Amino acid sequence: MRFDRIELIHVKLILRAPFVTSMGVENDEEHIIVRVDGEGITGWGESVAEGTPFYSYETVPTAWHILRDFLIPSILGKELSNVAEALSLYEKVRGHMMAKAGLEAALWDAFAKSQNISLSKMMGGVRQKIDAGVSIGIQPTEQVMIQKVEGYLKEGYKRMKIKIAPGSDIQFVQALRKEFPNLQLWVDANSAYSLNDIALFKKMDEYGLELIEQPLGYDDIYEHSKLQKEIKTPICLDESVHSLDDTRAAIELGSCRIINIKPGRVGGFTESKLIHDYCASKNIPVWCGGMLESGIGRAGNVALASLPNFTLPGDISSSKRHYLEDIVEPEFVINPDGTMNVPTKPGIGVEVNMKMLQKVTIRRDVFKV
Repeated sequence: MRFDRIELIHVKLILRAPFVTSMGVENDEEHIIVRVDGEGITGWGESVAEGTPFYSYETVPTAWHILRDFLIPSILGKELSNVAEALSLYEKVRGHMMAKAGLEAALWDAFAKSQNISLSKMMGGVRQKIDAGVSIGIQPTEQVMIQKVEGYLKEGYKRMKIKIAPGSDIQFVQALRKEFPNLQLWVDANSAYSLNDIALFKKMDEYGLELIEQPLGYDDIYEHSKLQKEIKTPICLDESVHSLDDTRAAIELGSCRIINIKPGRVGGFTESKLIHDYCASKNIPVWCGGMLESGIGRAGNVALASLPNFTLPGDISSSKRHYLEDIVEPEFVINPDGTMNVPTKPGIGVEVNMKMLQKVTIRRDVFKV
């Protein structure tokens, strides 16, 4: 395929309610939508770089710069047989995984449409439905948290992940376990703790958590290995895993027993699949993390989560979970049994609502041959 037009669209979507984590409070979500056009086919992707450098060093302006000045010029107007050829043209660009992932996702969508197959099928997906989970921000009181969980259980969600931070942790775990003895419960620390908190995590061992996500430094692998030796609950790494090499190191060191795969964090679907395959060979379960994506990014996550080793529910909730209106049609919904259907139409399997996209657009930039 030859892509002769590529567009970057900076969007800002307002959240239904503030999302509170150890990193701060989010009231909206800024991302970059990437559109590629060639030979009558349009592909869509989403770069999940945010407006702040709190989760990652990448932000919307840095990702825009890398896409505009390096990634797009390397492939614009070139004849490409597959996604791998495109990646080879800009492999010398180091880091900037979220910028790369946004463009790569659009290419995957376009190539899948050119073959008239779904993105899931192109990736090697095996499921028609995936298990969905919900991520709940830090709440003001235990009772409010219990009410939140009750609401999501009624919607069909079976797995709950709660955000924790120093001072807002064990009391929420205790309250939820008392109220819901059989709840599939995870906690996510977003790097808010240190090895000085080993006693806290040993205490959490008593409450049957399925995992503790990224308790220590955002760039750490080694110290997590020390913590994992001290506690029974499996550690899941997120922020500190950016590649297959990081995954190998984490598993070899015993730093975790579970891996969260976010396409944006690891540079795209290609690296995600490599990590998935390696973890499968080591009997390490994986799940798909979320970055409050619009329906474009969510569609890619759903397709990825249909691969065989995604055996744990991902952070892939319904469109209405975070946004009043999504920018795709149909919007993503949760089935009564807590699953989500994997789109079967070509590419990402949903249509972009151009009117809604325009409504949330801050700026655009178009690149043509």
